Amino acid sequence: MIVRRCAGGVVFYANKVLMIKNDRAEWTLPKGKIYDKELQYDSAVLRVKEETGIDASVIDVAGDTMYEFFSRSRQQRVCNAIMWYIMETENTQYILKDELVDGGFFKVKDAIDMLTHSKEKSLVEISYKKYKELKKQDAESNAVL
Repeated sequence: MIVRRCAGGVVFYANKVLMIKNDRAEWTLPKGKIYDKELQYDSAVLRVKEETGIDASVIDVAGDTMYEFFSRSRQQRVCNAIMWYIMETENTQYILKDELVDGGFFKVKDAIDMLTHSKEKSLVEISYKKYKELKKQDAESNAVL
């Protein structure tokens, strides 16, 4: 089995999260392989940009997930070990990579229902709570200034 180190983003715009639909008709989050000497953090930002055209900035660590699948191109099992980051963007204009079927920003509640994998459902739910708390703390600290 091939083990791939990957990184991805749980990208928020207000109360919406960025999702993509892959060529297996699975709703998921943008992610991709970490190449050579890339840092996980940088790789996550780059993979989000490559898959969706979205410029996002990392605001915190979201967590990690692992899953296995059968690669049709490699004709063997692959395990993806993904490090996730909570990100935000100021622009919702996306451009999907060719092999992606659909995508966009969806209300968090709807996105959780749409996501194919339960690990990603939990990831979005926990990340959104953390995101809201971080935004609240940021607003409170700016109010003091």
